[in-house]
Amino acid sequence: MQHSVKLVSVGTAVPPHVIEQRDAARASHTAFSSRFDDFEKLARVFETSGIQRRYGVRPIDWYLETSGWPERNLAHIEGACAMFMSAASKALASAGLAGDVDTIVTVSSTGIATPSLEARVSRELGFRDDVERVPVFGLGCAGGVSGLSIASRLAASRPGSVVLLVAVETCTLAFRMDKLTKANIVATALFGDGAAACVVRASEAGLAEVEFAGQHTWPDTLDIMGWSVDTEGLGVIFDRAIPPFAETHVLKGVSSILARSDLTPADVDRFACHPGGSKVITALEAALKLGQGALDREREVLSDYGNMSSPTALFVLEKLLAHGLPSRTVLTAMGPGFTLSCLSLKAAA
Repeated sequence: MQHSVKLVSVGTAVPPHVIEQRDAARASHTAFSSRFDDFEKLARVFETSGIQRRYGVRPIDWYLETSGWPERNLAHIEGACAMFMSAASKALASAGLAGDVDTIVTVSSTGIATPSLEARVSRELGFRDDVERVPVFGLGCAGGVSGLSIASRLAASRPGSVVLLVAVETCTLAFRMDKLTKANIVATALFGDGAAACVVRASEAGLAEVEFAGQHTWPDTLDIMGWSVDTEGLGVIFDRAIPPFAETHVLKGVSSILARSDLTPADVDRFACHPGGSKVITALEAALKLGQGALDREREVLSDYGNMSSPTALFVLEKLLAHGLPSRTVLTAMGPGFTLSCLSLKAAA
């Protein structure tokens, strides 16, 4: 009997340095207030973001120093490897597995690591020497959901094999004290670091069944979100307002993906959305006709961790699993492209 792909376990991790929002606001004021005319107006984002604290791979004072790309990328590799090991260990332990992994999908867009992260932690995690490695770069905030889709398709292609997904990001390394832009100041109010790992397998048992997945990319939207790279490191690109775009376009994108499986938004019991910011959450509630306050777990994750890019939607999934999934949950996340990624989970019987 051929089994469907199951989500077997989820594990999450954050780096050791806590960044309270009030401390981030104070640091940003120190760095920008005397050099950016509209700073006081923009600084309101620290109060309206819906974020109480975040976590960083370096202490907050480190970001006040002007450091170049090599130092920032080293911080990415060190921090991402540590979070990778922590999140993966939790997911594998929860699944009752150790190093017995057949394929690893690693999603990350906030630094460069060659060899990639899973190779760097292979010995510590006890991966076999024949494990298959699938590093994925450039998906941004959509990466966690898209990565779970990729992992699920790989699991389906080899029934019984164990596929580990790890989405890990060090978004705080985009905090740039040398860039006097609105996008950079907003980034210092939103971004945090984190990792999430999932084990998927075509097997009889699991937390939920992976029902289907899909993507929708809008033409002529490359300027909405992304990274620029220069000698100082990564610089965030927010060239268009994301909340209005989400409110206008997300329902059509979601409906298009659901229609491929002969479903409509009315067939979904719970949308689990990437919480990019408080305004994004509100826009998604309006777009998907959910009612204000429906995305409660998303607000909790945003408050406690900030926007961690690709792992964030999987942090939301972990919270929903702890409280019990409804019959059909659809994960959604938007990322550079500009692309919407969706994946449907059916609750275990």
